Order: sequence, then structure tokens, then C-alpha cells
Amino acid sequence: MKDFLPLVRKPSRYIGGEVNSIKKDLSKVRLTFALAFPDAYEVGMSHLGLQILYQILNAREDIACERVYAPWIDMEGLLRDKGMRLSTLESSIPLSDLDILGFSLQYELSYTNILQMMDLGGVPFFSKDRKEGDPFVVGGGPSAFNPEPVSEFFDFLLLGDGEEAVLEIADAVIEGKEKGWKRREVLERLASIPGVYVPAFFEPLYNEDGTIREVRPLRPGYDKVTKRTVPDINALPLPSRPVVPYMETIHDRVSVEIARGCTRGCRFCQAGSIYRPVRERTPANILKIVETALKNTGYDEVSLLSLSTGDYTLIEELITGLMSRVERDRVAVSLPSLRVGTLSLRLANEIKKVRKTGFTLAPEAGSERLRQLINKGIKEEDLHAAAHDVFSLGWKLMKLYFMIGLPTETDEDILEIARIAECVRAIGKRASGKSPQINVSVASFIPKPYTPFQWEPQITLEECARKQGLLRSKLGSLNLGFKWHDPKMSILEGVFARGDRRLAKAILNAYKKGCRFDGWSERFSFDAWKAAFIEEGVDIGFYTSRQRPLDEVFPWDHLNPGVTKGFLLKEMKAALDLARTPDCKVDRCSNCGVCDHKVIKNVTIDDDGTLEKVRPVSVAEPETLRLRFRFSKTGELRYLSHLELVNTLVRAIKRAGLLFKYSQGFHPLPKVSFSSTLPVGIESLDEYMDVELLKSGSVGAEEAAERLNAVLPDGLKVLGVEAFSLKVSLPSAILTEYFIDLKDCPLGLNIDSERIEGIVRDFLSKDSLKIRVDKGEEKAAKEIDIRTAVEALSFHGESTLKLVLKKAEGATARPHDILATLFGIPRQDASLIPVVKTRA
Repeated sequence: MKDFLPLVRKPSRYIGGEVNSIKKDLSKVRLTFALAFPDAYEVGMSHLGLQILYQILNAREDIACERVYAPWIDMEGLLRDKGMRLSTLESSIPLSDLDILGFSLQYELSYTNILQMMDLGGVPFFSKDRKEGDPFVVGGGPSAFNPEPVSEFFDFLLLGDGEEAVLEIADAVIEGKEKGWKRREVLERLASIPGVYVPAFFEPLYNEDGTIREVRPLRPGYDKVTKRTVPDINALPLPSRPVVPYMETIHDRVSVEIARGCTRGCRFCQAGSIYRPVRERTPANILKIVETALKNTGYDEVSLLSLSTGDYTLIEELITGLMSRVERDRVAVSLPSLRVGTLSLRLANEIKKVRKTGFTLAPEAGSERLRQLINKGIKEEDLHAAAHDVFSLGWKLMKLYFMIGLPTETDEDILEIARIAECVRAIGKRASGKSPQINVSVASFIPKPYTPFQWEPQITLEECARKQGLLRSKLGSLNLGFKWHDPKMSILEGVFARGDRRLAKAILNAYKKGCRFDGWSERFSFDAWKAAFIEEGVDIGFYTSRQRPLDEVFPWDHLNPGVTKGFLLKEMKAALDLARTPDCKVDRCSNCGVCDHKVIKNVTIDDDGTLEKVRPVSVAEPETLRLRFRFSKTGELRYLSHLELVNTLVRAIKRAGLLFKYSQGFHPLPKVSFSSTLPVGIESLDEYMDVELLKSGSVGAEEAAERLNAVLPDGLKVLGVEAFSLKVSLPSAILTEYFIDLKDCPLGLNIDSERIEGIVRDFLSKDSLKIRVDKGEEKAAKEIDIRTAVEALSFHGESTLKLVLKKAEGATARPHDILATLFGIPRQDASLIPVVKTRA
């Protein structure tokens, strides 16, 4: 497959071999396990949960855990065209040859991608159709708490925390393999593991009106599945060597989970129910992970993750202690969206020391009445105070996050969103002297299982569009930024959120109509989904806009997150009374049903002295060491873009323990520059990089090169190094030499010597040869004269062309442009011909 990567966009999604990735000898393992993320690589690589499981599973010598992501549309087409199966990144194991294929279920609109990956990997869609020898397909994540719309595609699912359960699952499948058990026997063994749900062991029965009469257990003693809860997350490992992608990902940084669970009790929030109780990680644990992960990755940012990061007991002390340790290395610290009231002046002041990483505040609702309804105990003055602190420290941008469509919402509630945003902008102008940029982001409320609003209707598509239009008009008149979620996507998400098994056929139907990447606006087709629903007899309104009776049996009633239905009913009534339910982490127990107060309970931390601020010793800045590295870029890394190459080398220099000198200004950058921009897909044996370092001890040029080579990924290698003066600029080649091996081209070109020599003679005989070159999706094509760009062209041996290009003003001729013209083939086909830059 990798020979054809020039034919797809963003080929670095598919090359594997990233820093800290693990490839094992498959002949020495007892189990192959693929972690599958049903979205694009750059989304999946940002997910901390998969990094955690990857480390846990690969810590076992007898397990090979590998990764696979949903291929983009162009790669899907290539796989089908070439008759190749979707395979894992590390060892190219076809999905059909795995023992376990584990999907992360983070988002309902990824369901068709699950089918795409199964289809391309040769795995039967439905569990009932899998035979002995097929992989076991497992799902986990928040959507696993109501997996019913896709449950027939899975052999089993895991509810809750996976760190301990995943090894028990692996051991059960290993035992079944080695003892020759049938699939049914393995599933029965898996069903005995706490938290494991086997859909085939339950049967939903329906009333005439389409509602569920009961979910009938089919296996004695297995009538309800309770989520798996790890009592203390400090006993769990966090990735100390996370895989470092080459391409820029959605969250391109070290991510550290500082706490799990939230007991604030926001009544719209499913995560607040299914991840209870609160379990905080100790400061010592956090600092150790941050220090080790930064050393092993070379990242320049750390993100502290939690459902409510600002509620971490020692958040101010943690940020202060952390910044005192990483500020010298220019590492920024970021937090996800903060609850209003948890952002303090001290917190903001610490975060801005290296880089202002951005702030999102989430009032959720515009009016105080609605905030009381959803148990979001936020006063408007709290928001004003937080905005003042942020803007007084120099921030110029703030994002405010709200929802529309909440129960009992009126137009006045919606217009309050605009008023609040206008007030925040005015506060920013008073605090900083300039009017800041305020972006209002609005999502549509979707009633989710295990929340007090699970009985409530979702607003219709038409009503959602009307409410968005009302707010858009008001914000536009105030010149405030507005971003909104496509209401059609929200409707589809709502169908699946509270859906049942009857939706499986509709999902498969939509997949066959071409639905993929439904969470991406450019790929979403609501018309295709509507057609699939009509053909399968699915009434959208039945799942979304219908008020549920309080005694209705839900598709997920046999799955237990710990929070009881009685508690949720009580909270629904409290919402309508605008009554507050306190946070049981700091107040009385609300009797939600999760804790046994012995093993399962809230776990908060005390100051253990770890967070004492490190006072940096004030010393003069060390002498600057200026080094010029000559390096090669070969193998799979030829598919890196220039930006990806720069990021890879900068992170490697940090992992090598070499200290960059940084530029001055608002956003300091490491002082590094490159001699040329190498086109994607071309190897090079002669690249140059200038780096300015802070001289540390006795580290000189040769040791710096040795350190760098020790941490570079396969495909990058330092070939030489020398100190240089700032007066000596990087070599800028007038002539660049390339060697082109025609025999290794997968196109199967006719490389008869006489024919090739004739083509070369004909080309060289011309005085001019102009072609139009496509410069990319967002740039206009340009006309270039490729003949005047060629200094020399010759044929050597049986299959090698030597090409020398000269530098010219304007658009530059590239080797594959010339090869396409020489052989009269499309530019895309020409990109498959191997090209090596040998001299600059």
C-alpha cells in the first residue's frame, strides 16, 4: 500500500513508524489486538484513551497491540481499486487476521466509519455472521453506554474504565485460542468479566406502538451489566512514552488526565453520570508523568484533562508548580474549557507565562433561569469577573459556549446569549483598552441516556434552524462572532443517542449509500440518511421529538452506569422546580447510587508538598552554539511535508536534551532554519538545517549529532555537522541533482534503453516546453517552462535517469512534473516514480 501513497492527500496518516510506536515480532506473541478509531488519523491520535490502552497492552510481552484509523475517502478508493485490505499501522496486519478488533465509541456520527473499517478490513458486519477464526469485535467509550443502534455489529462491549478490564479480556481470548474454544464459549467467558456486555445474550421485545416492552436476558444470571469502575486512578498508568505523530493532529500536545469523573450534576451532561465518582490524581503522579512524557516526546505544550479541570482540588497550586518546572523549556500549559467560577487571576497569570493558549468559558445557557434548570450554578457576575481577569492579562480572544433547545427554553433565553456576549466584550474593552474578539459557539441540546432529561423531546430540525437564525441575526447586529452546529447533524446524533437495535439496518443502508465521516460537514449527507431511514421504516421523530412517558422501558435499561433511574427522575423534577443539587464532592451525598462509600467513592487529594514552586536560579544566558546539520530523509519519511519534517526535527532536538535558543516576541519560536523545501514523496541524501542552541556543559557539534541520531525516527539521519557563523548563510543550491530509478516504479513503465534515450534526446532538443502545473486545492495553476529549468538530463545503466534542475524565478519545476511530460502520463501517476535528491 505504501508504494501508492503519493496518490492520496496527507500520506503521513498512513506511514506508521512514529516515535514511540511499538512493533513486535508477531511470531512471539499469543494475541494480536488492534485499537481502532473510527475517524481520521489526526482525530484518533488526539485521543488519550487509546494511548493509555496501547501502553497497557504492549507492556505485556505476549500481546501485540497495534493501531488502525478510518482511511479518508481517497485512501478507501485506493484500497478498493488495488484490492488491498485495511491493515494495522505497525505490522500491516489485515483486520480480518486479528484476534481482537477494538473500536473506540466516542461519537454517534462515527458509526458508518465502523462499517467502513470492517468492510475494508474483511470483517463481517454482523456478529452473527462471524465464523471461527474471525476477530472478536469489541467497543468501548461513552457511546457504549447505549450501543443498541450498533450492538449487532459487536461481539461484546465494555462499559466503564478499561485499564484493568482490557487485560482480563485479552487473557480470556488467549485462553479460548489455546484451548480451542468455540466463539460462543469465549463470549460466555467474557460475559463473566465485570463491565463486559454481550448483546447476543439479550433480546429486545417491542410493543405495538414501537416502544420496548422488555429487554429479555437469554443467559441465566446475566440480566444486567454494571459498568467497570477503577476505585483509584493513581494505580493506573498514564502514557510516559505516547506515540508522537508526524502530522499535526487536533490536539498536538502531551495530554495528562488529572481527574476522572465529575459530580457537579449538570442535568444535560451524560459524562457527569457515566464517569462518576470523582477520582483525582495526585500532584506527584501528575508531575512525574508530565516530566517523563515531555522528555520522551519533545512536545512544547501540556494539556491537563478532566471533565471539569478547574474543579481539581489543588488546581492553582498544580499550575503554579508545573509552570515553575516547564517554563524554562518554553513549554506551555493549556486547560480545556473552564467552568465559570473556577478561573482565577492567579491561574490565568500562570498560564500566560509561556504562551497564551486560549480560553473557552462555558456558561451553557443564556439566562440565569435556564442555568438553574440545568443545575449550572453560575451567576452572571462570576462570568464578568472571569472575563475581566482574562482580558486584563492581555488576552484578545475569548470563546463562549452555549446550548440551545434546552427544556422550557424561550426566545428571551436565547437572546440573553447575545446580551451576555456583548457584556463580556465591553468588560474586555474596559480591562484592556481595546475591544476583544468574542466568539459565541452554540450547540443544539440533545437529550442523552442516563441524564435527568432522557425523557425530554429534542427540538425539531425546523425549530433548531429558527432558533439559530434568531441568535445569528442578533449577534450579527452586534458584530459578534458566531459558530453553530449543523442542526441536521444534531438530529442524526439524537436518533442514535436514544436509539435501539432496529437502527442497525438503517446504518448499514446509509453506509452503502456512501455515508462516511458524518461528523465532517464536507462529507455529511442528510438526504442519504433520510432515504435510508425511509427505506428501513425508521421514523426520525419517534427517536428525537417524542416526549417519553416516565414508565417507558429504554433500550439501555439493562445497562447500569451506577446512577439509578430513581435519582434521575428526582433530578428531572428538581430541574422543573429550579432547585439546586449540590456537588457531593464538597457537599452532602445526593444518593445518586454510584458509591458504596467503601471501595467506590469520591477520591480527592491533599497537598503533599510535591507542588512547592521550583525557584529557577538566575544565571546569565549560556553561550550560543550554532550548528549546521547535514541530514538525509529517506524511506517512508519521504511522505512528510516540509512542516511535518520541521516539527519532527524540532521535537527530536528536544528529546536529545539539546536546548534551543528562542526568538523574542509574543510567540517565541526555536531558532532553526532549512536550506530547501523538499517536495512530498521525494527522498533526499543532502538536506541542511541550521540550529541555534544554548551551550550546555561540554556538548559540542559531534556529541550533538550523536544525541540527535539516537532519537531520530527511521528515515531521518544526521550525516554531518559543523559549527557555523551567523555570517555564513545556509547553502542555497543553484543546481539540484536527482537520481530516478525507473525499474522500482509500480506503474510498470516500458524502460527499454533505446526508448528512454530517445525520449531524453527529444526533450533536450527543445528550446522551450511550457506546461501548466496544479499548485494545490487553494492555489491557481501556473505555467512553467520545464525545458529551461533542466540543466542536464541523462540515462544511465538500464533504468536510472539523472536529472539536474536549476533554480529559477517564479514557479519551480519539480522532478515529477518533468517525468509526467517525458513519459506522457498523468502527473498523479508520475508521482509513483521513485526520486532521490543526491546533491543540492
